[in-house]
Amino acid sequence: MHSTHSEEQVLTVGIEEKLSLGANITYGFQHLLALTGIFLFPVLIGQALGLDAGVIGYMIQACFLTTGIVTVLQSGKMLRLPVVQGPTAAFFVAVMSAGASVGLGTAFGSMAVAGLIFMLLSIPIRRFGLIGYVNKFISPPIVYGTLLVIIGAQLADIGLKNWFGSADTGINFIASLVTVICVLALLVFGGNTILRRGALLWGIIAGTIFYSIFGTTDFSSVTTAGWFSFPEIFPFGFGVSVPVVILMLLAFLQASAEAVGMYTLLTKWGKQKLDNDRVNRGLFGEFFGCTLGAVFGGLGTTSYPENIGIVRVSGIGSRFVTMTAGILAIILGLIPKVGMFIASLPGPVLSAASTILFGIIAISGIQMVGKVVWDELNLAVAGSSFIISLGTMYLPAELTQDLPLAIQSVVTQPMLVGVVLLIVLNTVVNIWIRPLLERRNATGLSEATSEAV
Repeated sequence: MHSTHSEEQVLTVGIEEKLSLGANITYGFQHLLALTGIFLFPVLIGQALGLDAGVIGYMIQACFLTTGIVTVLQSGKMLRLPVVQGPTAAFFVAVMSAGASVGLGTAFGSMAVAGLIFMLLSIPIRRFGLIGYVNKFISPPIVYGTLLVIIGAQLADIGLKNWFGSADTGINFIASLVTVICVLALLVFGGNTILRRGALLWGIIAGTIFYSIFGTTDFSSVTTAGWFSFPEIFPFGFGVSVPVVILMLLAFLQASAEAVGMYTLLTKWGKQKLDNDRVNRGLFGEFFGCTLGAVFGGLGTTSYPENIGIVRVSGIGSRFVTMTAGILAIILGLIPKVGMFIASLPGPVLSAASTILFGIIAISGIQMVGKVVWDELNLAVAGSSFIISLGTMYLPAELTQDLPLAIQSVVTQPMLVGVVLLIVLNTVVNIWIRPLLERRNATGLSEATSEAV
């Protein structure tokens, strides 16, 4: 348990302090190593939708661009905090499910529309930005902590079973084991070093090397890819679907809750003020960057807890370091060879790494809900939301296939059902009912005391 003094001394380099260019690049690159969603989510979407390597490579480029743009905005004038943005599991699930039903053009088009809506709701002008004022409904640990547990459990369905691949299952499985063992060893024995912070990336590298020696890899597409290209506007086409817009709105809502939680931690460590205006500026910058990223074909982002952990462990809270990380991400997003190289990595190796990542997502949620006082009211909120959400994965097909697309797109996704249930139940139970019960109990106690006297 940390002392109060140690909690006050989290940052050895303050948020507004500047370092040398070399230090900015070194520490900024360290932040990029933690952005595992960039390396994994586009490839997993590609595997699920049967996309070719060129499309997956482009999507990876777009994710780097989105990450870089939003990170520069957040580290710069919008939020002025050392925030690093990265693709979040909420948008990964949303794009994968929408892409399977209506295509990537409609998925990203609908994400852009949802982003515009959230930008309007968070305009950083006094009294106009609404999201900052509804923070208490979406940011409590019981809401976003339980939601991360739900997301981790939902994603378990696409992890372990893909370790074996479709051919050479023995080599595939052994390469997956090599990846997992390497990741776990670095997480356990890596200490507070770049080895532990980049454990998933190093595990992917080790698994790929093993697979290249004993299996068959094909990186020929990397040699034919160019060294530089600008992003395309709606590269997968453009479409808008109301059900998918609703789906993306819920994903933005989840990302908002997670982001505000990270803002709160960073301002506490940096001894700065976090008011509604600053929250709205941060969220507006995030939504703007995500909307622009959707236009390019990249996944929406949120503030990465892993990067907040790097700030906590290293004590380096300079926003100029994270701004450098954003610039590096933009540069990588303009190099097609980078995207094609990642897209060409062995599928079983990436699936093995994703299994660990999904477990970390779930346990991070458990860590967050550890702050919750688990009385009967909170158990009712989290317990019912958790079990009902996961139960949607097992709804009978004959029931869901006859539902309108707008309803079907929501009720079959645990993450979406979960975020709605958690926000509604937490608002009703903890914000409305709990104060009434406390007042009633206090009145009853007062009356009993008076009678006893």
